[in-house]
Amino acid sequence: MRIASFNINGVKARLPRLLEWLEERRPAVACLQEIKSQDETFPAEEFEKIGYHAIWHGQKGFNGVAILADGAPPVEIARGLPGDPDDVQSRLIEAEVNGVHIVNLYLPNGNPQPGPKFDYKLAWMARLRTRMQELLAAERPTVVLGDYNVIPHDRDTFSVRAMANDALMQPESRDAYFRLLADGWTDAIDTLNPQGGVWTFWDYQAGAWQRDHGFRIDHLLLSPQAADRLCSAGVDKDYRGREKASDHAPVWVELA
Repeated sequence: MRIASFNINGVKARLPRLLEWLEERRPAVACLQEIKSQDETFPAEEFEKIGYHAIWHGQKGFNGVAILADGAPPVEIARGLPGDPDDVQSRLIEAEVNGVHIVNLYLPNGNPQPGPKFDYKLAWMARLRTRMQELLAAERPTVVLGDYNVIPHDRDTFSVRAMANDALMQPESRDAYFRLLADGWTDAIDTLNPQGGVWTFWDYQAGAWQRDHGFRIDHLLLSPQAADRLCSAGVDKDYRGREKASDHAPVWVELA
């Protein structure tokens, strides 16, 4: 069972590339972030034409997440991250697909830091940990995946110096991420690539793609019950180089 995550950076702007990837790679589950679409304008019918059923949590102009499942509709469990009734940003959706609990998230960027956006990021991560602890307690195969906007290790960026002041690599961001792992989650990509050097994002600026100046911020975290079924994980890097591509590449994990 291949479960994938793709920050699409605008589902309508990237629709041809997205459909291309879905048909060529055919993941059982595809989680999208930054769909940048209101609920009523999400192009669900385009995915249905190729056999995918979708649920989504949209927002005009930015944010937004969706879960696509091949063959049968995903069973929605929740939308939105609990813990702050004033938080109206569309950043999380949960569903059940083929016996696996899927949590798709788009974590706040946090820049500029320090400041209110960074404070929001850290508060969001604290709320996420609470939710993920609940999921661990259920003792079921669970995958929490998406754009975490955290560079966990120095080996996960082309240049530590270039990213030193970015919210993605601050000690507080990393500490919050490591707390998730310490609770019992497995970082699939890192587990299978302990030497690092695996990127999932390349900026549009300064020839980052052409120079392979990327970093890893899209993660697939597995509960113990899912980690026991881990077969492989990787990045569909080539899709970043196609015409009118997202600035992220799809990441995926395969479970037995």
